[in-house]
Amino acid sequence: MIMSDDPRSEETSEECAAGEEAVELPIDGILDLHGFQAREVGDLVPTWLDECRARGILEVRIIHGKGVGALRRTVHAILSRRPDVVAFSLAPAERGGWGATVATLRP
Repeated sequence: MIMSDDPRSEETSEECAAGEEAVELPIDGILDLHGFQAREVGDLVPTWLDECRARGILEVRIIHGKGVGALRRTVHAILSRRPDVVAFSLAPAERGGWGATVATLRP
């Protein structure tokens, strides 16, 4: 996984060696987890939150989809354990409703 503002970023040698395809994630305060499995989210979400905070993005939205709720539960568990998360809740209808979670991070 690569987190970058530059859409032309390349895979890291570590990812290539592991045989994984790099997935580039823009750091813009919105994380779309469609296409990710619950087991991948445990490392992805905390790293993404750290990058958002480092860039001064303190209001974030994580799109986990509606499905059966596995990703939502995983995301909420991660957020509830982080001391830098002030609050989180399901998004309002116009921002994804119960298919997304919004969170406020400490500066």
